[in-house]
Amino acid sequence: MSGCARRRHIVTGVPRRPSPLGGRRPRREELAAFATDDPNGVDAVFPADPGRLRLLIVGVNPGLWTAAVNAPFARPGNRFWPSLHRAGLTNHLVDASTGLSAEDEAQLLSRGIGMTNLVGRATARADELSRDELRSGAERLAALAGELGPAVVSVAGITAFRTAFAMPKATYGEQDTTPVPGWPDDVALWVVPQPSGLNAHETIDSLADHWRRVWEAVEERHGSSDG
Repeated sequence: MSGCARRRHIVTGVPRRPSPLGGRRPRREELAAFATDDPNGVDAVFPADPGRLRLLIVGVNPGLWTAAVNAPFARPGNRFWPSLHRAGLTNHLVDASTGLSAEDEAQLLSRGIGMTNLVGRATARADELSRDELRSGAERLAALAGELGPAVVSVAGITAFRTAFAMPKATYGEQDTTPVPGWPDDVALWVVPQPSGLNAHETIDSLADHWRRVWEAVEERHGSSDG
């Protein structure tokens, strides 16, 4: 078992809103109502004490299902949670389809894992985002990395990453942050594949391989204990 699963401690998180649907799955006809200009379509998962954060996972932006239940990567069929579990970053398969439970949030935070998005506005498809939105998201992420100080920030989505960070030739793995304005020297920046079922190039196993490498980088930089 990886270092992330050896010991767990209760870690208080920044308060998050309950699911707007009260713990049920959204109906198809309800989803369109969540495509708004709200810049905070889903709450981040952050520890109350920034010093507890080791890995910050960054999605591109919330999908409509995710916004409907206020939980990251919530849409059924998304490979994010299965791949995270297969990589050993969670001790069971998280089902966020009706919201992120307090127990699952506590599990993530106890291991130093937080979550946010490049862009907070919820859309049906990531390609609805503008170049300016993505570039602004990269600037905010650089500031957030400096504020929270995780060992590693990992963005899930190479196409959006290339646009956001003006790195058209970026590939998966650790990035050279020298050209990124304002990026803190002591925070590594990684890119992993987009886990949506629309990404036919990846499987749960291949995604899990990426997350294992990310977590190895976290442990190398921050140590393997969950303290």
